[in-house]
Order: sequence, then structure tokens, then C-alpha cells
Amino acid sequence: MNSRIERIELWHVNVPLSEPFWPSWIPGYPQTHVAQTYARFLTSDGLVGETAGPAFTTERRGLGDLLGGFLLGMEAHDLDGFRKRIREASYLGWRNWWLEAAMWDLAGKMAGKPVYRLLQEREQTVSRVRVYASSGSLRPLGERRPYLDEIRQMGIDAVKIRVKYDTLAEDLAIVRGVRAAVGDDFMVGVDANQGWPVSLFRPNPDWDLERATAFARGCDDLGIAWLEEPLDMHDWHGMAELRRRVKTPIAGGELHGAWHEFEPLFEHDSLGKYQPDAMFSGLTVSRRVMQECRRRGLKFSPHTWSNGFHMVVNLHAFAAWEQGGHLEYPYEPPGFVPAAREGIMPPITVNADGTIDVPQSPGLGLQVDARLLRRYGKCFHVATPTRVALHTIREKGLKSALALKKAKHAAGKVP
Repeated sequence: MNSRIERIELWHVNVPLSEPFWPSWIPGYPQTHVAQTYARFLTSDGLVGETAGPAFTTERRGLGDLLGGFLLGMEAHDLDGFRKRIREASYLGWRNWWLEAAMWDLAGKMAGKPVYRLLQEREQTVSRVRVYASSGSLRPLGERRPYLDEIRQMGIDAVKIRVKYDTLAEDLAIVRGVRAAVGDDFMVGVDANQGWPVSLFRPNPDWDLERATAFARGCDDLGIAWLEEPLDMHDWHGMAELRRRVKTPIAGGELHGAWHEFEPLFEHDSLGKYQPDAMFSGLTVSRRVMQECRRRGLKFSPHTWSNGFHMVVNLHAFAAWEQGGHLEYPYEPPGFVPAAREGIMPPITVNADGTIDVPQSPGLGLQVDARLLRRYGKCFHVATPTRVALHTIREKGLKSALALKKAKHAAGKVP
């Protein structure tokens, strides 16, 4: 019997932080919860594929009405068909590449392998990967020093700090201070968060090529490992010119989706380090970016900031990258810590050697805690063939509903 998707569940999940967290990418906004939309795909042979996308609040209330008609009845192994359906659905709603992770979860379970082994060029076991501590807020050096001491005690040997101050002098001062505090042997990366500025609550200090150049040259002098998103995410020419002017590797790509959004970056030699987020692009595209980085001799290290599902899915993508390096580990205590980040799953903690464990069970190895899901989540939509049929009849009338069903059968879209 073919394994087909026969039920889709959607949940709003809202995990409170112990204290507000002030993300540098949304100046002036206090984040008090880790909100997400959790999706569960159940198949005809009893498998379950899971994923969760970032949310601001409950903005995906209507997602279920869109997905049922597109995805129910699909064969669980049909990743290409799934991406095609999600792209088609995006024309009518919004982009939802984060849903693809559930299909990879099913693919791994059907193959009896962890997802990272499905993504590898040559299959091999990867038990652990190194991480860098990724800060999330703007903090003066005096407040940042205890954080630097803490991550070193955790065994971590690399950090990413944020700059988004009003002046170039302030940005360079914090980088110099951090470099002096950790010494020359500690890896330091910098994120300018200029790729997709949000000015809803407070204006952003927008960078142009000249300010980015001046800052990057300061990074050159300090041995900074990479400079992330110093210009708009679609400014391919500007980032390419910046790369020609400076030594510090330029990184980005976290919010790009389909392959056509990444392709110009490669064509223009815009980046030295690619950071796709498989929950914004899908693991299929993340793997293709990895392959292109391998071919061109570029660096690859996924973006992971959001929730625990982002952490796990991108961990699998990075475990498939055989050339080493560090994976992003979002950490900004006291508010944004692993227990809140993972929320409805066990926290992903750092081993004494500065690594995290790679799941080895079939699929993504997600361990959603049913008790925590009930505590922090609410199921807001269930789609089954019967429910979708009844909804279509109520909305379109019986005659039109039967015509639609006949058309889908004729096109081979339903069994």
C-alpha cells in the first residue's frame, strides 16, 4: 500500500520566555514568547511527519483551508510534487517552505535513516557538530563580557555578535571590545542585520555600500571570521563589490526561499559564506546551495534562529556538510535559552567540547512532548478528505464540488 497523507493537523504554539528578549533585527520590539505554527502530517500507514514554522502571533489561522485541498492524498515520498504544490499554494496565500521538513521527516522514517544521511553526498555517520554561540541583542561591552565568559565555560570557542548602532564608531567599538575580551584565538563573527530591515517599532540605521565598506575594513584589522548581511539581501552587485574591497568573508542568504533567489548570489560572486535556513527555503534547496558551495569552494553554515524545529532541521543540513566549521547556536540569556527555544521538545544542550549531538533515529529525530504541546499549543485546524469535501460543498455547492473532484481525479491529483 502506498503511504499517503490522510490527515493534517495545525497548532498555534506559544512558549513564554522567562524575561523579554530584544532582537536586534526588530529594533524596539520586546519578544516575550517563541510563537510558532506546528504542523503534523499523518499517513495512511501510520507514519507522522512534523515541522513548525516561525510565527508572530496567530496569523496562519486560515492556512488549513488552503493546505487540505493541495496536500491530502499525496504520496508521502513525493518531495518534488510536494514542493510543486507548496509553490502553487504560495500564489494563492503565502510562502510555506517550512512545511517541507515534515516530508523529509517522513522520507527518513520510510528509509529507516536520519535525514542528514539522505542529504549527504556520501553516506557516513556524523554524531556531533561544533557550534558557535549566536547572540541576538545589542548589548554594551560591560553587559556582553559575562556572556563571553559563560560561553567559554560551556566549551564554545566561537561567537557571533550583533551591530546595529546609530554610528559606525559605536559598531566598531563593540567589535574591538569583544575581540580584546576573547583574544585572538577565539572565533568572532558579526551580524549587521541589514538584509531585511524591520522598522515597525524603531528606525533602522540603514547601511549603504560605503558604510559597509568602512565597517568591513575595521573587521579586516580585527581578524573577524565573517560579516553577515551588511547590505540588503537582494543587493547582489553591492555585496559582490564589497567582497572585492575587503578581506573579511561576506555571509548571508538566511531568508531566501526558492533556488532562483539564491542563483543570482552565486552568479555575481556576492557571498563567501552561505547561510540558508532550510525552514525558509526547504531542505531541498538548502542541499542544492550546499552542493554549489562545495563545487565553488565556498563556506556553508545554515541559519538557525527561530525555534527548536529550525535548530533540528538545520542541524541535519549542516551534518550533511563534510567540510566542518561551526553551526549557529542561538543563545541570549536570560530570555532566549534552549528550554524556551525548543519549547515543546527537550532542550538541545552543548557538550563539554563545544558540540551538540546529531539525531540518529529515522527521520528528523524530533521528540515533541505531548504534555508540553497541550500546555503551550492549541490545535486550530484538522484536514481530512471528508472534512475538506464537506467544506468544499458548503462553500461551492454540491454541483461545483463534484466537478472539482472529477477534475482532480482526471488530473491524477487524488487517488
